[in-house]
Order: sequence, then C-alpha cells, then structure tokens
Amino acid sequence: MGVVTVSEDVLAEQFAAHRAHLIGVAYRLTSTLADAEDAVQEAWLRLSGLDESKRAGIRDLRGWLTTVVGRICLDRLRSATARRERYTGPWLPEPVVTPFGTPTSEDPLETVVRDEGVRMAAMVLLDRLTPEQRVAFVLHDAFGVPFGEIAEILGVSEATARQHASRGRRAAAEADPPPRAPLDEQREVIERFMAALAAGDMPAVVELLHPDAVLIGDSDGKARTTRRVMVGAEKIARFAFGLLERYGPERAFAGQLVLVNGDLGMALPDIPGDDTHLAMARRVTTFTIRDGKVVAMYDIVNPDKLTRMPTGF
Repeated sequence: MGVVTVSEDVLAEQFAAHRAHLIGVAYRLTSTLADAEDAVQEAWLRLSGLDESKRAGIRDLRGWLTTVVGRICLDRLRSATARRERYTGPWLPEPVVTPFGTPTSEDPLETVVRDEGVRMAAMVLLDRLTPEQRVAFVLHDAFGVPFGEIAEILGVSEATARQHASRGRRAAAEADPPPRAPLDEQREVIERFMAALAAGDMPAVVELLHPDAVLIGDSDGKARTTRRVMVGAEKIARFAFGLLERYGPERAFAGQLVLVNGDLGMALPDIPGDDTHLAMARRVTTFTIRDGKVVAMYDIVNPDKLTRMPTGF
C-alpha cells in the first residue's frame, strides 16, 4: 500500500478500508463478535498511537493490522479457555445472523459471512483447536500470513509455528466439515424437513437426516435445548417430535428464514407459554446440508449470544 501517511484523517480512512477484513480475521479466531470488534478497535488504537516514524515504517498496512489482530486474539483465546470450562453444556460460536432474501450489502458482517471459512460447521471445528493451532492455521491458510510473523505472534520458532498450523490443518481434514451447499438446495431440504415434522411423518424426518446427524444446543443453562450433543437420525427425530408436543406445532414453526454464518437457518422469537404448552425461548437454529441430507443442526438459545440480531428478529 506504500508508506502510511501521518495524516489522522487519511489513516482513519485507510483503516476503515480494512475493517471488514479485520472483523473476519478476528471473528474466525475468537468465535464471538464482541471479541472480534474489541480486537479491531484495539488494533486501531495501537495504530493511531504510533509516532510518525513508526507509522512511516509500515509498508503493508493490511498485513500489519492482520498481525496485530492475530496477537490480540491469541490473548483472548487463551483467557477464554478457563471461561469455557465453566460453561454449562456445549459451547457454540456466536452466530452471525443476516437477512435472507434481501439484496446483499457491504455491511462488514454480510461481507464476513460470504467466506466459507465462517460457516458454522467450520467454526465449530476451529473451536476444537488449541489457541496456538487456531491462530497459526487460520492466519496462514486463510489469510496468507508468513510463518515468520506467526512465530513472532506465538512467541515460538518458525518451525514450531509451522507445526501448530500443520496440526490444525490435519484436524480440519480429519473432521471433513462439508462445504456450503447452494442456498436453493438448503432451502429445499429444510422446507421438506419442516413439512415432514408438521405432518408428523417420522420416517420422512429420519430419511432427511444423515444417519450420523448431530444436534448441538447452546444455552449455558439459561434456556431450554438439548443438554448434550445428540447423535443419530432417529434420536434427533424423536427429540424434535417431543419438542413439537411440548411447545405446540404452531409455535415451533413461528420463525422466519435467516442466514446464519451465510447458511440458511431459522430465527424464532420468545413465545409465552399457555395452559397446554411451555414457553419457548428466543433462538437461532441453523443447519448443515450435505448430499441432500441434514448432517448437523445447531440450536443457539443462550441470550448472551443473540444480542446482535438484525432489527425485527
């Protein structure tokens, strides 16, 4: 990009041009929007706090900022490890929810979720890596940061940084998260799935689920969802029909289609209970589709992770 100007206004404009990229880096590293935005803001403070000579020494502003954000996110990942050990039940990434069926915009979050690397299945995989593996793998493989710079971020040798990235890459290959299915295919499968549930057709629901399908609920004990990871088509189908009985079919289908990390999902509002049905907490449920079947369902009901929903949800 050339030598960074010392002008604050121009510097702010240059930073703004990289903001969506940096949010994407930070979200992929931390899995939370608050941490991502805080990391990007901290990167700006560090940049704007440099004296003229140090600013003039930056030859690649995007690369410099990416490295700074990576270092900040590594610290946040390490501190988050202990917090997640105290979490009640499974932990899922904070969903990035954007409207479905509206023209695309250049909003930073809409830009971020166009990348397949932030689909929920891929983010869940990243959360299984150590902080060092995650930073090395994401920064190098997704954003092309040289291993020399990654080694400096991690405080290790370049060889060790390569090893961390290799282990992250191997874990990704072994988990084999499915690529993003076309939205038309996703919509067809989800609509068939919901129609089978509405019709009470257990065999059809089971048929639309992969035999080893997974259902993961995230509540931190603050709302009702599955408390453990559920595996198997028949088990998930029985659980889904049990929910319909508890909440009422008209409630379970009261949501609307949204995009969740770029894939199709459902957003449901808080619905009060009545004499025959339990109250249903606000939630976002998203799906991963492969070969015309649902291979994973993610049910996020922790209210702390639903504070950034678009207006109207």
